[in-house]
Amino acid sequence: MSDEQKRILERELWNIADLLRGKMNADEYKNYILGFIFYKYLSEKQEIYVNEELGLVEEVGVDYLNLNKNIENYDELIKEIEEASFESLGFFLKPNELFNYLVKKANGEFGSDTFILEDLQNALKAIENRVFGRESEEDFIGLFEDVDLTSPKLGKTENDKNALIVDIFKSLSKIDFDINNPKSDILGDAYEYLIGEFAAGAGKKGGEFYTPAQVSKILAQIVTLGKDKIKSVYDPTCGSGSLLIRTKDYAKISHFYGQELNRTTYNLARMNMLLHGIHYKDFTIRQGDTLTDDKFPDLEAEAIVANPPFSAKWKSKDDPTLANDERFIPYGALAPKSAADYAFVTHMLHHLADDGVMAIVLPHGVLFRGGAEEKIRRAIIEKFNYLDAVIGLAPNLFYGTSIPACVLVFKKCRENDDILFIDASKLYEKGKNQNYLKEEHINKIIQTYANREEIDKFSHRASLEEIKENDFNLNIPRYVDTFEEEEPVDIAEVAKEIKELNKKEQEIDEKIEKFCEELQIDTPF
Repeated sequence: MSDEQKRILERELWNIADLLRGKMNADEYKNYILGFIFYKYLSEKQEIYVNEELGLVEEVGVDYLNLNKNIENYDELIKEIEEASFESLGFFLKPNELFNYLVKKANGEFGSDTFILEDLQNALKAIENRVFGRESEEDFIGLFEDVDLTSPKLGKTENDKNALIVDIFKSLSKIDFDINNPKSDILGDAYEYLIGEFAAGAGKKGGEFYTPAQVSKILAQIVTLGKDKIKSVYDPTCGSGSLLIRTKDYAKISHFYGQELNRTTYNLARMNMLLHGIHYKDFTIRQGDTLTDDKFPDLEAEAIVANPPFSAKWKSKDDPTLANDERFIPYGALAPKSAADYAFVTHMLHHLADDGVMAIVLPHGVLFRGGAEEKIRRAIIEKFNYLDAVIGLAPNLFYGTSIPACVLVFKKCRENDDILFIDASKLYEKGKNQNYLKEEHINKIIQTYANREEIDKFSHRASLEEIKENDFNLNIPRYVDTFEEEEPVDIAEVAKEIKELNKKEQEIDEKIEKFCEELQIDTPF
């Protein structure tokens, strides 16, 4: 995206947020903005598909937006378009249900009736109603359930609500999503901008489902290192899906798998996959509690990326079936009830293919906490030799928490018998709300990991014996010495400087005393 495109995009998105600000909380208005963006995207995809791939203009001499019932064999044509659209796109919109049609109506191009609220409600319902019984049902059903057009927060009267929607649609219509350009990801950038702005202003709740782009780049590059194609990538706490989507920047992904507990975020993840041009047949996102309701029991993923909720509480001691769960049994203990971090780790290890790579973001506590976590950590390292690297990140990179996090990398069939420690805690730039990583920071981390380099005060390969000597405590400063020695002090030189300063001070005092005598005032000392 050019700087000008980005400027226009962010300006209009901010204008839309400004229209809603004060009417509702940020965590509510983002549902409307993202929902309307997604609706515009589906509409434009529908228009382009019919006009260009089905060749409507050549066939009937009019584009899809202007197709009306006066066209001969209209009903048969619409039926053919519907079937073709479901096969290729997974959804279908009629001409009078398109975003651009509603904008034209709002602008008065079809007469004096500019009321589009009811048309919009019908269009959103039509998208969902038509997918029932279709192959794409699981990927489209319920996507607009958080876009409540009946909410009084949009306005006291129907006309007030309509006026607000019209203003929002007019701003959205100024954004060119450039869908035909395969290198353009304006829609994806819009999505990430909104998620980022929302998360930045909504504290912990926002950060729960958004991983900053710089961190997601690190994870995505690690799990795709040396590979052009990957059969499956999995995120068991996928949030908005940003980590899954990032992997396709570095390798061709055959199928994406994700699970998300929160219903609203689950909807966002499915939208996000479609917004980024991932075909509905190429992803499976499901809702549920990953630890107690695993939706992919037979999955063995070639790549796993995740940013699980830090130290979340879970039902470890409340559910007796978990003690016999094959995801947790091999490690000799269940993660404590107060911190599910290692429950997520072992769940993911269970789903990692033998030739797979797994990179996950976790709090530093997992490196050194004792009890059950120490027992699990020891089994992962000593019994299975799964842990490949520990990467410490800078503080305040994540929305909603200023604490530093770490990236743990796992492989089941490792060629190495050491663990690479990287201390990247000093690699960051200060930002307005959060710190951020520059490309050069990301590249240094990736290159160090890829080459398993030992760099003074930055990285170290620790042998199993060294890990044992530290009682399987993985705290990074135990392995990477970042202590900077102070330059030795020359006492004689310091004494000489003090003597010269005292002499200068005496000279100044004498001058001041002389001035005071001339002015006939008392000296200040």
